[in-house]
Amino acid sequence: MDTLKKLRNLIDILKDKAPLIKATLSTKRHASSITVAVLHATTHNSPYPPSEKRVAAVLAFGHGSRLTACACIEVLMDRLHDTHSASVALKCLFTIHNVITRGSFILKDQLSFYPSSGGRNFLNLSTFRDNSNVEMWELSYWVRWYAGLLELSLMISRVLGYYFYSSSCKDNKDKADKVLSLFNSDLSREIDVLVDFTERICEAPDLHFQRNNLVYEVVRMVSEDYSLVQSEILVRVVELGNRMENMSYGELTQFLNPLKRLEDCKEKLLLLFVNREMNDGLWDLISQMKKKVLMVKGKREEVKLVMVRMGHRDESISESARFRKQFAESGQLFRFTSGSGEWLGLDRVSLPVSTVR
Repeated sequence: MDTLKKLRNLIDILKDKAPLIKATLSTKRHASSITVAVLHATTHNSPYPPSEKRVAAVLAFGHGSRLTACACIEVLMDRLHDTHSASVALKCLFTIHNVITRGSFILKDQLSFYPSSGGRNFLNLSTFRDNSNVEMWELSYWVRWYAGLLELSLMISRVLGYYFYSSSCKDNKDKADKVLSLFNSDLSREIDVLVDFTERICEAPDLHFQRNNLVYEVVRMVSEDYSLVQSEILVRVVELGNRMENMSYGELTQFLNPLKRLEDCKEKLLLLFVNREMNDGLWDLISQMKKKVLMVKGKREEVKLVMVRMGHRDESISESARFRKQFAESGQLFRFTSGSGEWLGLDRVSLPVSTVR
């Protein structure tokens, strides 16, 4: 078993060395420098995530021309899609994650629209599997989960209209002003995609695998993203809560659904991010807002029921009135018989008055 492991490690080293030598000997010095930086950040033989130095070397290509940024993303994506190693794939995704959270605007812009127009599944790793051994097979679950999460993170930025990862505290007022200007339907749509991201986090594979150094670092970064997503959810839930009395019944239902979905995520999130700081205030707000929505919906249903009953009653009264009017006009509402046996209308009958005392 040890011999096989040593052989596998040797093969991994050769897999890294061969492309490094090829890139070093390339006459296209600029392109080769990008390739070398990406290869150093996504090696086969290390069980650890790429160091800060290796990640920074990749991010540095975002401070040049658009052409350089485009080449960097292309090399990184080629590395991701060409590998069959779960470890390499996870390191590529970790580097992409750093591009999303820390990269320059031009680098993120190239990533957002890769290969030509972006898309929901542009990383295309939903069927990724590394069957080399049991450990890599299990790590493949994390690769698929992580890829889906990063796709959703870019989707969030498209829906919100800004890269929320890089938003600083000074932008909070601008974000609040933007939220105030949105329609209820737009706010609900933004909350939906933020909750989609939260639900994707909850689909994380077996938590015991966090003993893996690379996975642990991935979860740490995801927890930081989740904190940002929480703040984005918070400001939108508060705003819709302020508008609740003027919302339609359909809008209330649309608002209630993501609140329920969020509550269903709470237990898994607490397990996944154990010992990490959590925003308990959000959960209190979600619980209170859910109760308030249900209360407002209940009142609306009661009013609707009363209106329906009053409508039936008014309809019944109206029908009765029409019936009386119809016969009153014809003088045939009541009839009495005359001595000759003929029917006389009420308006033509003279009632005799007795004179007997």
